[in-house]
Order: sequence, then C-alpha cells, then structure tokens
Amino acid sequence: MKIFATTPLYVGVDELARRQQRYDAIAPAGVGVTLHDLPDSAPTSLDSAEDIARSDHYVHAALAAAPTEFDALMPDCVLDPAVARLQSETDRPVIGILRMNLAYAAALAAPTAGVVRNHAIAAEMRRVTEVYEWSQWLTEVQVLDLPFDAVSAGPQWQAQLDNAAATLAPRGARALLNGCSAVDVDADHPSAVPVVDPVIRALELFAAGSRA
Repeated sequence: MKIFATTPLYVGVDELARRQQRYDAIAPAGVGVTLHDLPDSAPTSLDSAEDIARSDHYVHAALAAAPTEFDALMPDCVLDPAVARLQSETDRPVIGILRMNLAYAAALAAPTAGVVRNHAIAAEMRRVTEVYEWSQWLTEVQVLDLPFDAVSAGPQWQAQLDNAAATLAPRGARALLNGCSAVDVDADHPSAVPVVDPVIRALELFAAGSRA
C-alpha cells in the first residue's frame, strides 16, 4: 500500500529528508510512505491559530492533487489538517493520525493524555477531538513550551515528555500521546505513563485494516 503524505509546514530539503528517513524506518511491512513538502509560501511553524488555518489550506491542496497511483492520503500532523474535508471528497482512505489514535483509545476505553509544543497546537488538538466527539478519551493536553527546533532534537523533547508523564500519571491517564508526528520517541525509555508514537500506531492500524 502506497501512502501520499505531506508535511503540515514548509520544512526544506534537509528536514524533509530526515522525516522521510523516519517514515522509511517505522512503516510496517507492505506500507510505503512518500512524504512531500509544502510550498515555501506555507507556514514554517504552527505558533498561532492563523498558522494552523493556513496549514490546513495548504495540506488540503497538496493531498487533493495527489497522483492516482497512491492508495491513501495522510497529513504528517497529529492535528489531522484537512482530514474530514478530504474524506468527503475522495474515495481513497484519508489517514488521520489523531483520529486513529483516539479511535484506538475509545475501543479500549483507555483514557489518554496528550503533550504538544505550544498553546495554539493544544487548542487545535482539543477542537479536533471535540469534532470527533471523543473528548472523554483525551483527558488532558499538556503544553511543553518548546521551540520549534526541539522537533528535530529528540533528547530535549524526551526530557520534557518524562516530566509530563510524571505529572499526568496520578491523574488517571493510561497512555501519553506524543503530539508531534516528526519526533522520535524511545519506546523503551522508562516513563511514568507509556508514551505512544501516534504515527507508528496509525500506520500499524492502517496496515492491519488493509490486510483485512
């Protein structure tokens, strides 16, 4: 199965290559993800509601124009930009990373907390979750207050995840959703709450569904 994916931002050649290498490493057997960058007129970070709205516009345009040889479409973003709109416009599957992870949490009745980089992203994650009507399964969204550069600097992000897990564990969260699709998380790293890589889970669920 071939997935056409697009970044939610303009990231440039080097960062696109890093993200593509990550997909090459984590994609399940039988699934290939080809990641594309947005034009340089797109946002370069998601720091405000305006950035997020513009990202949604660019992502929709990129995915709507995906070549027909691809079996599925996916925004490389946990906020699921353009997912609901595209799903009403195409017969191809549209993979929403947040939607698939929340569906998994709902199926298992497993309250899940989220961690994100800033307040604008947190607000959008809550909004999208409400649209999906799964707010009861996303119990909290904690803001890490990290700069955009932390996305490609795993150790700094991991340290903040550890702090968030220690805070959220006593509040009943059974999993911690890492709210950035481009950050590598050490699944074997000890944490007060299991940390979920939402992209890996979404791709595994997609692969399982494709084999059904």
